[in-house]
Amino acid sequence: MFDTDVLIVGAGPVGSAAAVEVVRRGVRCRIIDAQSDPPQYAKAVGIQPRTLELFEAMGILREVLDAGIRLRGQLGYVNGAEAGRMDLALPPEIPFGFLGLPQYETERILRRHLASLGTRVERGVRLVGFTQDEDGVDAVLAGPEGERTVRARYLVGCDGAHSTVRKALGLTFEGAAFTEQYMLGDVELDWSQPHGYTVRSTHQTNGGADDVLVCVPLPGHHRYRVSMRLPPQLQTDPADGGDKVEHGLGTGPGPRLADIQAVLDRLAPEPVTASRLRWSSVFRISHRIVDSYSRGRVFVAGDAAHIHPPTGAQGMNTGIQDAWNLAWKLALAVAGVAAPSLLASYDAERRPIGEEVVSRTVRDAREGIGADEPDPERLLLREAQLLIDYRDSPIVTESPTGAPSPTAGSRAPDAIGLSRDGVTSPFRLFPLLAGPDHTLLWYVGNTGDAAALAGIERHVDLLRKLTYDHLDAYLVASPGATVDPTVLPVIRDGDGDFARRYHCAAGAAYIVRPDGYLGYAASPAAPDDLIRHVESTFAPETVVRTTSVLPRHLRTGEDAGATARFPAP
Repeated sequence: MFDTDVLIVGAGPVGSAAAVEVVRRGVRCRIIDAQSDPPQYAKAVGIQPRTLELFEAMGILREVLDAGIRLRGQLGYVNGAEAGRMDLALPPEIPFGFLGLPQYETERILRRHLASLGTRVERGVRLVGFTQDEDGVDAVLAGPEGERTVRARYLVGCDGAHSTVRKALGLTFEGAAFTEQYMLGDVELDWSQPHGYTVRSTHQTNGGADDVLVCVPLPGHHRYRVSMRLPPQLQTDPADGGDKVEHGLGTGPGPRLADIQAVLDRLAPEPVTASRLRWSSVFRISHRIVDSYSRGRVFVAGDAAHIHPPTGAQGMNTGIQDAWNLAWKLALAVAGVAAPSLLASYDAERRPIGEEVVSRTVRDAREGIGADEPDPERLLLREAQLLIDYRDSPIVTESPTGAPSPTAGSRAPDAIGLSRDGVTSPFRLFPLLAGPDHTLLWYVGNTGDAAALAGIERHVDLLRKLTYDHLDAYLVASPGATVDPTVLPVIRDGDGDFARRYHCAAGAAYIVRPDGYLGYAASPAAPDDLIRHVESTFAPETVVRTTSVLPRHLRTGEDAGATARFPAP
């Protein structure tokens, strides 16, 4: 009945990340891209610490770190004089820093990992159009062998600012364009600026910036991605793709090395010569966001849903988090175990984030990053995308029995100094959360006893049934806790770091979603609230037994489609 479970349109970093995440959860996926060859330009070059956490869970962190360069900070110059310095120093509990990596390298790593999972990008294939019904989506694809129709359960549009998927859905894309045009170049600069620092130099007249140069370090010797305003003699009529969206790279010839050198001569903080121009382009900037991230069985993510200035390297990272949020929900829906409203939570959670990013980057482009945030540490955490919060989500539950910090909806913190039987060295919490399913962390203090452990085990058994075995559960034990006998895996909080990071007392419980955010948090736990939270994400068993796809614990030797054989409890 279906050619694939999920059809993804667009194989950039957002589409590729979405494909990796659904495929590693056992979902059949096809991913297409209209371009015959992968692009080789350094469009997005900054990878935020939160994205590195996601890459760790994906299994590509080593390759990304090997290929990237550490971004250490930013130096600001105004009218040739140093005007400020910002070091990108995060609190010690944050496991990763800021990284510079050309977008084509990010895409290559994701594409290679996807291929290792058995799925390859279908290049030179474009989406012509689609229709959808209650059960699936019929998409018309055009490629080297002509047109064909593919039926999928769901379609995800990651096809950029001029998205075919967005247009076909009839989504609005309200916003406007900046009047200025810009140019980009990938060059080497023979100056003495400190390694790993972005250089931002502006010329101001009467307090207002009328010329700007931004140089972001890239891997290599003295290599930078430079951006600057386009001189009047090179400006052209905007190419808007026929949809009045003036955003993205130009299609004509890029600026010459001499054009870039002329701006460096005006604005560089010291005499410098640019060389080895690898790539250049003109680009326009708009700020827009859709009125909805989904309709029916079709979704949009990344630039198809939101576009904005590149200040703060928020665009690609926000799009990857879109994909990260959506993929696990699609996987549960394909498995037939998702609560009826689970997929609707994608728009409820991600569109407010998109709206905030669009408004903030527009403000930052005009006033400078951090003009609205007096706290330097909070500013860095925000730019690192570590403060994203889903507390108002319909699938987040915070028990009234306690108000722990972190709260439900926030990013689950990492913790260090953990131990367990069979492991000889301390380890971090995050690798335990990297699996494809939800994770329950139940904290046991020094006062626990056998009766309490038996009660926790009963609760875990029930939660596993309600989640159709899509739940990993751990006891996190304080240094002096007695946890024998128990059938649950035990993680010993030897240094007390987990208790400090989670501000928890005995009996606290946390359900960490597959995207690393806390779906439930309470200290102490309230069993009824735990069940209520699980039921906001997973379908009731009576509903699951009437669908065409069964979860693992309901399958027998019968055909999985013969669901009528299972009576309601």
